[in-house]
Amino acid sequence: MNEALIECAPPGGHHITDAVIIGAGPVGLFAVFELGLLGIKAHLVDILDRPGGQCAELYPEKPILDIPAIRSISGAELSVRLVDQIAPFEPTYHLNEMAVSLDKTETGKWRILTDLDTVIEATVVVIAAGGGSFQPKKPPIPGVEDYEGESVFFAVRKREMFAGKDILIAGGGDSALDWTLNLQPIAKKITLVHRRDEFRGAPDSVSKMRALVDSGAIDLHIAQIKNLKGEAGQIAAACVESKTDGEYDIECDTILAFYGLTMKLGPIADFGLNITENRIEVDTEKFETSVPGIFTIGDMAYYPGKLKLILSGFHEAALMSHGAFHYVFPDKKLKFQHTTSAKGLQKQVSGD
Repeated sequence: MNEALIECAPPGGHHITDAVIIGAGPVGLFAVFELGLLGIKAHLVDILDRPGGQCAELYPEKPILDIPAIRSISGAELSVRLVDQIAPFEPTYHLNEMAVSLDKTETGKWRILTDLDTVIEATVVVIAAGGGSFQPKKPPIPGVEDYEGESVFFAVRKREMFAGKDILIAGGGDSALDWTLNLQPIAKKITLVHRRDEFRGAPDSVSKMRALVDSGAIDLHIAQIKNLKGEAGQIAAACVESKTDGEYDIECDTILAFYGLTMKLGPIADFGLNITENRIEVDTEKFETSVPGIFTIGDMAYYPGKLKLILSGFHEAALMSHGAFHYVFPDKKLKFQHTTSAKGLQKQVSGD
């Protein structure tokens, strides 16, 4: 992901915008484009630490074959291209944050609150959360709950809080490798633990990690965590087991465990929307929910004949944006334009 294209707002602020999109997967990203064509500014909220959603997180290297005019594209590359496509509309990203509540202000706007106390007020809300919010899978380690939130974490929300720490990072995917590389310069010590000497992360990240191991900058152990040692929520060591060395302790004061993600409907279930089979009921004219001003697109949308395809979500985003326009600009008449002939839109999108 090209970080230069992403403006990520620090948590805890108060923002006012036209639309807030919950979910920064492919459909949520494309919704920024469709809204932007109509002059509607958008903020994106996602619990993951990068845009792309399920595509980028669960199958970044798997080929996607049904994106029009593209014979084959990976989930990671599709996410990169969508981020690049919407850059001219200058969306604001709120990553590593979960929308936990939704209510209406006295002025009629929707107020979204995240778990990091970010407040976003918007005229319309677009739910594009796929099958729900991604939640970290907790490792099957006895007693791990005694250390959660104190010295054992399943995500990095604020990089600075790990400065000067003796960190054990568990996992072999992109998240484990990315944070191994990103925290190494500021941590006291980094130890990476994975059950096998093969990694699922990007090849470039694997190469960089191994270079740090070879230089002695970080430690790598091919082992599994069996149990934890510590008291009063503070970890002191992880007991691991390897095929070659048996059981032994690795001293540390912090553990970051990246054991994958699972999907849950999460706080969206409490937003007061009509829900069928863990999905949100919408109309098929503008993909509005049972609550005026709240729209749902992508896999989370429920309607007769629904197909859970990215290209279906793209179509839904286009119709949703026209419905949203009348809330954002109630006194304006929507002038439909084809991008092939709209010179102003072409100039904006191309950046010329």
